[in-house]
Amino acid sequence: MKLIKKIVAIMFAFMMVVSMSCNVKANDTTATTETGEGKITINNAIPGQTYKIYKILELESYDSTTGNYAYKVTPEWKSFVENEGQTYLTKVDGTDYVNWVGDSTNDGAHVKEFAEKAIAYVKKANSPVITYKEKKAPDASAGKATLTVTFDSLPLGYYLVDSSVGSLCGLDTTAKEVTIEEKNGVPSVDKKVSSTETRNYDTSNTASIGDTVYFKTTITAQPGAQNYVLHDKMTEGLTFDQNSVNVSLHKNAQNTDRDLSKTTDYSVETTNLESTDPKCTFHVNFIPTFCDSLEANDIITVTYSATLNENAVIGNVDKNTNETWLKYGDSQSTQPKTTTTKTFEMNVFKYTENKTDKTKKDGLPGAVFTLSKKSDGTEPIKLIDKSSNVYRVAKTGDTGTVTEITTPNDGKFKIQGLGAGTYYLTETKQPAGYNKLKNPVTVVIDNDGNVKVDDANADPVEVENKTGTVLPSTGGAGTTMIYLIGGALVLGSGVVLVTKRRVKNK
Repeated sequence: MKLIKKIVAIMFAFMMVVSMSCNVKANDTTATTETGEGKITINNAIPGQTYKIYKILELESYDSTTGNYAYKVTPEWKSFVENEGQTYLTKVDGTDYVNWVGDSTNDGAHVKEFAEKAIAYVKKANSPVITYKEKKAPDASAGKATLTVTFDSLPLGYYLVDSSVGSLCGLDTTAKEVTIEEKNGVPSVDKKVSSTETRNYDTSNTASIGDTVYFKTTITAQPGAQNYVLHDKMTEGLTFDQNSVNVSLHKNAQNTDRDLSKTTDYSVETTNLESTDPKCTFHVNFIPTFCDSLEANDIITVTYSATLNENAVIGNVDKNTNETWLKYGDSQSTQPKTTTTKTFEMNVFKYTENKTDKTKKDGLPGAVFTLSKKSDGTEPIKLIDKSSNVYRVAKTGDTGTVTEITTPNDGKFKIQGLGAGTYYLTETKQPAGYNKLKNPVTVVIDNDGNVKVDDANADPVEVENKTGTVLPSTGGAGTTMIYLIGGALVLGSGVVLVTKRRVKNK
């Protein structure tokens, strides 16, 4: 059966409306043919991406002189054409011959919808298995500036081309050789973290246990990529706040910004995630219609927060991490981006000078200290006694907290879970017989966890208590001395008296 010439334009319209994914150029042919083979070449293929082609319609006959075509739906696609695709393709007189519904030359949106539904049909779980041909582009390590993927020896027909990043293209049946310029881009992800509400984002930060840690992930979108799912994995030292998630979109071409809707643009999933590694903390699933609206270099920003908890690893180590990556297309992923949150400890040694050996320091028990971020020592930091003279900073909700630390027999204790900053160690009670410290000890922890006092490294922070000198008492040698002085005075008085009497008698 003959189809009107407009059917030729189906493919051209199809290729133009999906040009956000690909740009299709066909070498024109005018030869009359009823049989033959075609070739699809994909230029600028994305390294490592997989390309699949599906034949929806077969070209039974074609006459270039009259412009008459006869297309039949392939057996595998009959169900689609009769159901999801009936708005776009209609059977002629109850046969397997098909015609396009409407004016394909001026109905780009209609053609685009058809392509999207055809791809969706292929990927539905309950769809029949659809035959396809598949080729993978070489990896970037192949060393080629540009990559190509070629499908040849193809029976002429109406083809759907799908890449693993989501490109949609078609083969014009009147051109035996079709070249597709891959216009899909690979999306990218960036990740930053901050420990303050001023949002000074960087790849790492420091925080105290109980502090809120803020994260910002940015996705640079590219056209054609489908099935965006943002994966996020936190280590045990971070507690995710599901209610903190906010997603916004910057449209690059229009230079506009808007907050996205949690119901119509994306969803946040925290359950039924991976059962094996990487065992994500949460996913952000972007709705397909939203993905379809993305253009080159649109920026998706996802912000959220977590609390640094008691499971945080202490020290200058990259252990409290947050890892993010984006899955897209069928099974493609960006390279993970990781941020690190560090928390530190302060070691303290309370001592006094050894009485017999001035070079030695004796641990001093019984001193009571508080730690504060206030220079006057007020608002002491709440702590949890972990045992063995080790304390950690308390988080909201902790019970059994303390603010005072009493030095043990060896005078040593440590406080864990401190972010970078300036702290004030205040002696609130001194041991019996020792002088109380006049001022708090100023302790600075830098971003690498170095503890300093007076700009000098101090691990541990050494705090000395001094005792006063022993004053003379009323007994012992002191009394003897008084008696001796008194005796001398009496004796002296007697000598003077005898001398005066002798002088008078004369």
